[in-house]
Amino acid sequence: MRRSQVGYLAGGLAALVLVVGCGLGGNGDSQAYKPVDTRSSATDSPYETDPPPEPTSTTKAPSKKPKPKATSATPTEDPNNFQLPECAHHEGVKVSKAKAKSALVAAAGKTYWPATAPELKLSSDLVKSVAWHESGWQSDIVNCDGGRGLMQVMPDTVDMINNRFGQSYDAHDYKQNAILGANYLAWLTGYFGNKYFKSKYDLSTGKCRTHASMCLLNMVISGYNAGFGTVDTAYAGNKKLPNPAYVDSVRSLMSSCYCDRY
Repeated sequence: MRRSQVGYLAGGLAALVLVVGCGLGGNGDSQAYKPVDTRSSATDSPYETDPPPEPTSTTKAPSKKPKPKATSATPTEDPNNFQLPECAHHEGVKVSKAKAKSALVAAAGKTYWPATAPELKLSSDLVKSVAWHESGWQSDIVNCDGGRGLMQVMPDTVDMINNRFGQSYDAHDYKQNAILGANYLAWLTGYFGNKYFKSKYDLSTGKCRTHASMCLLNMVISGYNAGFGTVDTAYAGNKKLPNPAYVDSVRSLMSSCYCDRY
């Protein structure tokens, strides 16, 4: 998140996913044949037919190479090793990735505007990917500018969400931290949807030509990092996202994320 408005973790993410597939194919010819009558009488000789001739060549048929084993699509080591700046620190309880995922999925499933925009829904892929980019699902990170927890929510974002929705969420609690971040994503969806998309809140990837286009999904991701005001300025100007690298990273994680192993 842009630290003037919503904050983000300065660390980077590298994600490696290998996909290995193999296909086998072949064909063969069959020839019609008449079955040989192998029944014998008491007077038949067991050597009525000549034995097969000895092979005239000592050349061995080429041996078949063993089929390569499929490689796991999941890296053996977690590539999400964030290098925190010196001013950042760990504080509070660090929960497991499984618990973090459960909290993020639950937060994505909430309806945040039941009265004014009940159809506004967040995908769990969006919430999980933003959180993975921001913190690597580490609940105990406090960044230099005050961004905290799974969603790296900023203090002013906490105040805005609590005041606007009449809540008292605590960013120190990892479950409430997930809700705060998801609630802010929902607020951005409503804000941009009402202002630029005729009160439509479709966050599907199919509405975006590219990761850099000014579709609703990309604008929401951009606003989470750069702030909604910065996105407004960009839309009014050259209609280019102010932080295309950030948006591309989150969009790529939505398609394929190491976090999916948990």
